Amino acid sequence: MSGGRARETVEEVLDAFATHLRAERGRSPHTVRAYRRDAADLLDLVLPAVGDEPADLDVLTLADLRAWLAGAAGQRARSTLARRAVAARAFTAWAARTGRAREDAGARLQVPRRDRPLPHVLGAGQVVDLLDAARRAADGPADDPADDPADGPADGPADGPADTAADGPAAGAPAAGAPAAGAPGAGASGGPDGGRRALGAAGRPAARGRPDPVRLRDVAALELLYATGCRVAELVGADVGDVDLDRRTLRVLGKGGRQRVVPFGVPAADAVRAWLLAGRPELATVESGDALLLGRRGRRVDQRRLREVLGDLLPALPGTPVTSPHGLRHAAATHMLDGGADLRSVQELLGHATLSSTQIYTHVSVERLRRSHRQAHPRA
Repeated sequence: MSGGRARETVEEVLDAFATHLRAERGRSPHTVRAYRRDAADLLDLVLPAVGDEPADLDVLTLADLRAWLAGAAGQRARSTLARRAVAARAFTAWAARTGRAREDAGARLQVPRRDRPLPHVLGAGQVVDLLDAARRAADGPADDPADDPADGPADGPADGPADTAADGPAAGAPAAGAPAAGAPGAGASGGPDGGRRALGAAGRPAARGRPDPVRLRDVAALELLYATGCRVAELVGADVGDVDLDRRTLRVLGKGGRQRVVPFGVPAADAVRAWLLAGRPELATVESGDALLLGRRGRRVDQRRLREVLGDLLPALPGTPVTSPHGLRHAAATHMLDGGADLRSVQELLGHATLSSTQIYTHVSVERLRRSHRQAHPRA
């Protein structure tokens, strides 16, 4: 071990690396787990002896890293190989910087190029049909409470090597027109029987003639996903105070802990207002806190539930392809570019750290133009 540092076991090294990713680099729990798993897999190849034996990271070489990546090349997607290479480089750089290794073995490791397939994008008309179907469902009979899975923490899959979900709420002023958390009518702890009243509402279907609060939440969620282009993890991590209905903006916490404010239009504002006034108070409990979107049991809604919402709606829309909440993000970006928005504005909306991540949507727009040209031009 270099630099006179106390000898650590492999597990201690991996734990220290995970702490560095979480505390110093602000990575999400999902990314920390993925990078730690990759580092453990690498060390298992080079340092098969584990347990209480000290880990000598000086034995790591560039050839070892290349062999480790090559061993998985035929079994893993290119995007996974790229993430593993990024994780290995992060690990060896950290080991050298902290004196756990004399040299950074991964400094010259090449990261495989990730496949960048063009995302399938719903047409503007298909999105309108989807949102209209969600609104019609909100006016229909309530679901059986058992159909809504238990609410839980939002920890979704990474969509890149350094994915950071919105793991915590952001502070902010209460939304215009919305009851503040803890205030009377908020359905939380605003009165002596507020929690019991909300708990009762959360356990039964909506009354006859009244909209189903869960469906109101679904409409608000889908409208916001399409209007803002935000990630589903960012949306479920938002709080009531992050919404400004007067300015029609939503504050979200994105990858790398970067906060941004995204605008939305009148339809989304109407859906959010209906949810805050007629839906959220019916579901809120003492466990709700300031969460913007709630599950039927009153806790912050789980990402999985919002994915299931689309799965429930799509069968009633013949010709509309299967999509996900992330598909609405793709649609928002593509439709903005089709409508004349500049690339930098779309980058800002999506929260991309680099413009190259946004440029894939220009290719989608060009492909649409080519299809239209082939279909309509007499000499295509």
